[in-house]
Amino acid sequence: MAPHARDAARTSPVDSLVTRHRLRPLELLPWVLVIPPYWLFDTYLPLGSEILIMVLFALSLDLILGYAGIVTLGHAAFFGLGAYTAGILAANGWGEPISGLAAAAAVAGATGYVTGRIILRAHGLTLLMMTLVIVLALNEAANRMGWLTGGADGLSGIEMWPLLGLFRFDLYGRTGYVYAAAVLFVAWIFVRRIVHSPFGRSLTGIRENVTRMHAIGVPVRTRQVTIYAIAAVLAGIAGGLLAQTTQSVALTVMTFERSGAILIMLVLGGVGRLYGAFVGVPAYMIAQDNLARLDPVYWYFWVGLMLVVVVLFARGGILGIVDRARDLVVRRRP
Repeated sequence: MAPHARDAARTSPVDSLVTRHRLRPLELLPWVLVIPPYWLFDTYLPLGSEILIMVLFALSLDLILGYAGIVTLGHAAFFGLGAYTAGILAANGWGEPISGLAAAAAVAGATGYVTGRIILRAHGLTLLMMTLVIVLALNEAANRMGWLTGGADGLSGIEMWPLLGLFRFDLYGRTGYVYAAAVLFVAWIFVRRIVHSPFGRSLTGIRENVTRMHAIGVPVRTRQVTIYAIAAVLAGIAGGLLAQTTQSVALTVMTFERSGAILIMLVLGGVGRLYGAFVGVPAYMIAQDNLARLDPVYWYFWVGLMLVVVVLFARGGILGIVDRARDLVVRRRP
């Protein structure tokens, strides 16, 4: 067999798919970094749990924005639905964590599927406005249904049962941190398989050229609705985690501001990169926490300035900077 024929055989579609699925050592770095804070920064474990939860939330947004190209300002609707579902169950006597997360995922996923079938018929600015209307409508519904959600006062009286019947949710956040990390890890494995599967590659094709994907027979609408529902499930799980670990739910879980904040975090890390959420969320939340302490009045100005600098000079977010630095080193290597 000629050399070029052997090279073609080695790079067959099946081999390429297997290579993409193969776990690389560098991909384990985020999970290695999750371990030390449990012992080194035990007073910050509640913040660490929130960061892990928001990473999961951003990861769900990246599926529809970064891979499918669906721009949304209403993703917090599913986050809030998950939080209220898990919180209401616990406040009414059912505080089992795993089944509470399952219920949060089911409610958010069903809502995502139904709304997706309706709004994904639109495109561009119309789609953006429809996603915004959904989160605003659900937020107002939660505000009006105070007998169920607590309204503007928030949902209280949430009491969680011990995780797996063994580990209590303590005030220091130890159980919550490990719980959030474990759920995020399972979700990451799931998302990674989606991204590197033929289904995930078709989503990238839809993002790049919808007309061509229609021409080759890809059921574009069906795949868009499917990934929209899957992203809603993951966002609902993230919301349920927040309700269970903080044992409270406020109206702020389902607002346009939260949708915008998670979008900013994802852009900061890198959209469509799978690991952009793991970089952007900690960078944003740690910077926000420190800036709020250094300048309690004008800290939002410094956050905004940081984002402006990233958008102007770091296309592709923080991971984009890393990629360009790596390429520069490779080009200069003898």
